[in-house]
Amino acid sequence: MAEVLSIVLGGGKGTRLYPLTKERSKPAVPFGGKYRIVDIPISNCINAGFRKIYILTQFNSASLHLHIGRSYNFDNFSKGFVEILAAEQTPTHTGWYEGTADAVRKNLIHFRPHKPTHYLIVSGDQLYRMDLAEMFRNHLASGARLTIAGTLVTRNAASALGIIKINKDASIDSFLEKPGPDRDITSFEVPIALRPAGADPAKPYLASMGIYIFDAALIEEALQMEAMDFGKEIIPAIVAKEKVNTYIFSGYWEDIGTIRNFYDANIQLTDINPQFNFYDEDRPIYTHMRNLPASKINYSTLNQVLASDGCIITNASIRRSIIGIRTIIESGASLDGVVCMGADYFETDAEKAENERKGIPNIGIGGGSIIRGAIIDKNARIGANCRIGIDPLERHDGEYATHYIVDGIIVIPKNQIVPPGTVI
Repeated sequence: MAEVLSIVLGGGKGTRLYPLTKERSKPAVPFGGKYRIVDIPISNCINAGFRKIYILTQFNSASLHLHIGRSYNFDNFSKGFVEILAAEQTPTHTGWYEGTADAVRKNLIHFRPHKPTHYLIVSGDQLYRMDLAEMFRNHLASGARLTIAGTLVTRNAASALGIIKINKDASIDSFLEKPGPDRDITSFEVPIALRPAGADPAKPYLASMGIYIFDAALIEEALQMEAMDFGKEIIPAIVAKEKVNTYIFSGYWEDIGTIRNFYDANIQLTDINPQFNFYDEDRPIYTHMRNLPASKINYSTLNQVLASDGCIITNASIRRSIIGIRTIIESGASLDGVVCMGADYFETDAEKAENERKGIPNIGIGGGSIIRGAIIDKNARIGANCRIGIDPLERHDGEYATHYIVDGIIVIPKNQIVPPGTVI
């Protein structure tokens, strides 16, 4: 019987998602109103029947530990688990994870007792739905000891990804890591006969998705070398020595590792027919069950909006936005293209009175505030009559008194206070 152990790579400091990663690890960043990024790969594994899951991380992991502990508790009969392995010092390893392969190598001591026959390795910052069980069956049928999932991409996107050249039997001929825009990679185009039906002709290249299935013996062999990264070192070395299989994925896939990609991926969820669909009962995306009340919407206009549990929205106009859990939006506020992550708790009347005495806005969006094209992190306090992203002011990336601008997106960080009347 096959025994698959799943490993979610939590990544490093998450600098491309800063300041959302200022106080949390990348997998713990809220997404889609009520989820965390890490819920996507975990749910894909669970839906495939792979319920032994480790998450490897090393930075700001406290909130991730709390989320995992509250969200993923299997019964005593399944032998399933979702556990975090943060970087640790041991008699043989004293440093941080120095790459994806190094992270797995340093945790083999924890993996081996499960006696896995195969390792499924997935990235913790991608948005997709994949039948990983089908990929595993494809791996077994191929006879290869390693299968790499790939998705078709444009030439522009190929510059920053690992590109795969495949043979007629879908095995890998060669692997090229991040070729850059000036390099000629025409020979890497996927033969038309191997492209999925209906594939976009503007996407002729096959990019590695960072999703691998290894036979256990192979990963033990591969990690004997001192290489630190799968994509740059381990994979090319294996391709040079033996047959490696590809699994071509034709569904939606998006790297949400930057602020711009993160913002766009959230906003696209508000489309009538979004590319990534949370409304799939057969393959749900799991998260923490909070038992919050239904959202209360009074005298408001909402158009293409995802409103999460526990929100109170009064006399507001909201368009194409994500409204996270426990968001309070006061009378006269207007939001357009806003990703609002909500709050970790409801303020009591006593807390609100104390805030008023100190001149501090309550958690949420103050009355009369107008916000466009922004990310508002958890527990932010936006005062009344603020104008954020509305006025024709020059916008330069950087850190400011009440906010950051990254990739042209205004980001109000977690727990930030924005005084009434502020113009950003």
